[in-house]
Amino acid sequence: MATIADNLQAVRERIARACAAAGRDPSGVTLLAVSKTFGPQAVAEAAAAGQRAFGENYVQEGVDKIVALRHAGVHGLQWHCIGPLQSNKTRLVAEHFDWVQSVDRLKVAQRLSDQRPADRPPLQVCLQVNVDGAPTKAGVAPQQLVPLAQAVVALPRLRLRGIMCIPDPQPDAAAMRAVFAQAARLFDALRAALGHPPELDTLSMGMSDDLEQAIAAGSTMVRVGSAIFGRRVYAGRG
Repeated sequence: MATIADNLQAVRERIARACAAAGRDPSGVTLLAVSKTFGPQAVAEAAAAGQRAFGENYVQEGVDKIVALRHAGVHGLQWHCIGPLQSNKTRLVAEHFDWVQSVDRLKVAQRLSDQRPADRPPLQVCLQVNVDGAPTKAGVAPQQLVPLAQAVVALPRLRLRGIMCIPDPQPDAAAMRAVFAQAARLFDALRAALGHPPELDTLSMGMSDDLEQAIAAGSTMVRVGSAIFGRRVYAGRG
């Protein structure tokens, strides 16, 4: 039976092969291990295998995990909130997480900035974009991306790092890559609109089933869960 360390190595090899096929340096793609629904022990195993960046979809679960691992002496991890963010959860996120990838409205961004503790570095932020216009998906509409980004850049306790998208699955790899390429064009246009700031460097897209297509289109961060931790079992989540 494969261990988490084995799975991590297999994913890293997939990323390396995808980068080679795209003529890219693998160091330009960050692996975010999505640990939602898995306990602190699974994260500790991944950390022992060299993984440092972890993504959580459920705020309270993520905070509990962050605190438990800190108390267990597991330090040096980077925590990303990647799930839908309601206004009543912004304080927890601002106090405990390092990144938020799911900002899609100014009200939430303002609350995150206001609630970020003064003794912590600025909260790193990606704007979630509904790149394919799926009616059930969260995310700012592409035409509203630049105005939202301009407003977020002005907030003192946030640092805008890029965009994130979760497009619907497509019928084949070519179609999936085309959607990711559309997101890459939006990212390039955003960078140009903001004057190419060096910190605006993150295009977060691609998951376990489609990371190759995302990397081919220019992704700088892939969010991988099941290929690392195994199949998830969901129970009693609102």
